Amino acid sequence: SSLVNGVLNRKGLARASSEPGRTREMIFFTLKDKEEYEIVRIVDLPGYGYARASKSEIARWTDATREFLKGRAVLKRVFVLIDGRHGIKPNDLEVLRELDGAAVSYQIVLTKADKIKKGEFDATVARAQEIIKKRPAAHPVVLAVSAFEGTGLQALREEIMSLI
Repeated sequence: SSLVNGVLNRKGLARASSEPGRTREMIFFTLKDKEEYEIVRIVDLPGYGYARASKSEIARWTDATREFLKGRAVLKRVFVLIDGRHGIKPNDLEVLRELDGAAVSYQIVLTKADKIKKGEFDATVARAQEIIKKRPAAHPVVLAVSAFEGTGLQALREEIMSLI
């Protein structure tokens, strides 16, 4: 949610929490041009990583997210947000496998670039690049962002606008 606010340059548009895993429903944001035609729709999906919730609740929103992503020809790209402090973990690989299998284009966005030293973060980016190199639906560029500092937000905006 913090990243949605940062990318759209609108503080408070998406309700962000200091506690991870608070997004529990799909939240739709529609950008329109001056004539009110839809340009792009951004959907903030619940995460599949850490959340302080029951296993059944997590399973419910994880299933809803997977159903949303499958078979959607109108999807231009899914931006998979991964905590840059930890890099790609086994549960991330599972999601990437599903996206590859469904032929849904996706791009890795490593978040929290401000939370670790640059050298460590660069190594995390390099590891992510190596992991996605042979994945069929992966966009080849890994983005690094910090919603807090604004690092990488312009590059993410440009990626989104390139899809229109």
